[in-house]
Amino acid sequence: MNVAEHVERAAHRLRNHPAILFEGRQVSYETLDYCASALADSLARHGVRRGDRVALYLPNIPAFALAYLAGLKAGAIVVSINSIFKWEEVRYIVNDARPKVVFTIADLLPSLPRPECPSVEHTVLCEGGEPDEIALEDWLARGDPSTRAANMDPDDPAVLLYSSGTTGFPKGVTLTHANVVSNTRTTAKVCRFHSSDRLAAFLPLFHVFGQNFIMNAGFEAGATLALFRRFVPETVLSAIGRDRITKFFAVPTIYIGLLNADLGRYDLSSIDFYFSAAATMPEEISRRWTERFGKLVYEGYGLTECSPFACYNHASRHRFGSVGTAVEGFALAILDDRDREVPRGGWGEICIRGPGVMKGYWGKPEDTDHALRSGWLHSGDIGRMDEEDYVYIVDRVKDMVNVAGFKVWPAEVEHVLYRHPAVKEVAVYGAPDPDKGEEVRAAIVLKDGASASPEALIQFTRDHLAAYKIPQRVELVRELPKSATGKILKRVLREQAASG
Repeated sequence: MNVAEHVERAAHRLRNHPAILFEGRQVSYETLDYCASALADSLARHGVRRGDRVALYLPNIPAFALAYLAGLKAGAIVVSINSIFKWEEVRYIVNDARPKVVFTIADLLPSLPRPECPSVEHTVLCEGGEPDEIALEDWLARGDPSTRAANMDPDDPAVLLYSSGTTGFPKGVTLTHANVVSNTRTTAKVCRFHSSDRLAAFLPLFHVFGQNFIMNAGFEAGATLALFRRFVPETVLSAIGRDRITKFFAVPTIYIGLLNADLGRYDLSSIDFYFSAAATMPEEISRRWTERFGKLVYEGYGLTECSPFACYNHASRHRFGSVGTAVEGFALAILDDRDREVPRGGWGEICIRGPGVMKGYWGKPEDTDHALRSGWLHSGDIGRMDEEDYVYIVDRVKDMVNVAGFKVWPAEVEHVLYRHPAVKEVAVYGAPDPDKGEEVRAAIVLKDGASASPEALIQFTRDHLAAYKIPQRVELVRELPKSATGKILKRVLREQAASG
């Protein structure tokens, strides 16, 4: 078994069918596989063996897919590094994973601390030229394109994807070949990907959503990746009509931005499937999208630790506000703090079993045992399950605000604030309070041209929520802190509040 076999099959079956569209160019499946095989051979010639690590410190460019496939074909473990990380962050991951080879670009080279990373024997530039540096083209030219994917054991590690590190240092989530293959096949089946599809791929490929749910599931179906370096609305929206993109994947903050934009000049008629994941979609936003465009935004749920797809809303009956039911092969349960299942409708931690669940955290057996205790992957998300097995996310455990012993779930307060006609984006979080332990605060971005005072927004919540859930302070901001995937970083807001 090898994850990269999906492209080998597509190269044989589809040959000249485009695997990737990128900035006016296209790469066929045949060419992608040919180059990945040559690069895999060059990796082997430069000392990469089964189980060695190969790191990708790359933006969304075709070379990401190429180096990813080559590493897997060579039997290596592919390590993804966030392309916006800087020197210290990169140093931590490289010294944790200890790759022999790093693929990067000239613009990122200053943030790769090679003198402090003794495991790195070769750095290969995939874009931009630098004197005395290895160019990707050199290794491609010297490799044997007849190289086939190494036959790996299903339980062999395939990739390391580092968690976001919202608490402490990032952890390397170890996904096996079986994890990735089973999960991407399920994705392609449930979401009905076909070779005729063109998938919008602007979410970062270093993240599990972009890498497995979009790129690998797309390759599994023989579909075409319409690849973008990042989400630039004008660029992506224009390409939808020009390239007849059929499936659109985004995080909630992007849908919120598009709802507040003038989309009348773009042709979006080719899109037959909208999907949201990586963060909880506010129910109000989902309903508003469907009312405006007449199409549902399908939702999924999962974690990097389960490859990520575990839950889907929904192949048969969609329910607003839910992330759906478990996908094929998976089971979800709502457990209390003693790992006992709570009655239906009760709140508890969402826990997961299934073929996508990780092998463990790289080099961290105690963290692995804690996350996988009692035979379940513990998500850290609080949710509930109804009588028909639909799951509803309440919030992240770490985001809960404790107001004098009362639990406040930010998502509940955010749901109310999103109903206010002036609100574009909102993040509710906890801040230290000398008397109550914590107080509720909100950072809010208003819609363009709209106005509302902090006092008016606080008063708006009083009409809908109990007194202890009311924000004690509302700050109007131009933008909210976000990760590279578009997740709102509440930890940044909490840290700012704690530091005064």
